[in-house]
Amino acid sequence: MNSSAPRTTRVAVTQAEPEWLDLENSVTKTCTLIEEAAANGAKLVAFPEVWIPGYPAWVWSRSLDLDLGTRYLKNSLKVKSPEMERIRNCAAENNINVCLGFSENDNNSLYISQSIIGNDGEIKMLRRKIKATHMERTIFGDASGDCLRNVVDTSAGRVGSLACWEHVQPLLKCHTYLQREEIHVSAWPPVFDHDDLDLSLWSMSRPGTETLSRTYAIESQSFVLHTTAVIGLKGIELMGTAGGMIMNTPGGGCSAIFGPDGRRMTTALAETEEGIIYADLDLDDVLKAKQFLDTCGHYSRPDMLYLGVDDREKMHLRADHKR
Repeated sequence: MNSSAPRTTRVAVTQAEPEWLDLENSVTKTCTLIEEAAANGAKLVAFPEVWIPGYPAWVWSRSLDLDLGTRYLKNSLKVKSPEMERIRNCAAENNINVCLGFSENDNNSLYISQSIIGNDGEIKMLRRKIKATHMERTIFGDASGDCLRNVVDTSAGRVGSLACWEHVQPLLKCHTYLQREEIHVSAWPPVFDHDDLDLSLWSMSRPGTETLSRTYAIESQSFVLHTTAVIGLKGIELMGTAGGMIMNTPGGGCSAIFGPDGRRMTTALAETEEGIIYADLDLDDVLKAKQFLDTCGHYSRPDMLYLGVDDREKMHLRADHKR
């Protein structure tokens, strides 16, 4: 084997509308997109934040909706379930790695979760968002320390992931950088342009989130797969967000792929358009970027600045061995 030969891999980033609050149809659409990406030669396909069963957009319109909350809970994905097994089998049958964003139902508590499923169908990484953002906390719980182990080797390269505003968490980003990703999945809900009348923050907008993903690429020297969802009239009507602060009009898609130096590698789809964008990545570009800038190597000072981590899982039931 020639170790100097370039390593290339084809990746796919989805921009699609979820099957809102419908687990069965969500799984069907997920498998359809996996099959499409694989048929176009991709070795890795990335999905947005809580792609299954869609982002609970109503939380930004009203703090409580028991009916929608119950429906959301019942249609969220359990890790040990026939639905997850179906997705895993689809990945294996199509010889493709899948980075899946989903609302995880764990004994009827919900978490914003991501999994990396290998091209053999095995779950190589499972994590939860360390802290749900603002109004998301009315639906989702916090993660435990094991969520920090979020980078794994796959047949497409060394892949890691974070969700949404985790990309503004400096210590979390640093810990992920230290695990030496080559490809990073940056998962988001639908995001929109910002104007002077917008009550939300610019950092929540389309240009704000793209800036966070590009910054991540520059700081980590990895390829970043910026994946967003689309919301249409069906989702707006179902969740009653027409008069809300965000996700109140159709659109929200702005999926993209950024290189290890932050350059945009892909052409944008229209924000209401569903589709998959592709790029052929030369993983040697990671090495080229690191020659100039390696924030976790030659361009760091661990003798002055270092990160302390507790990545243990905190169990609800623990054996007390002190008698």
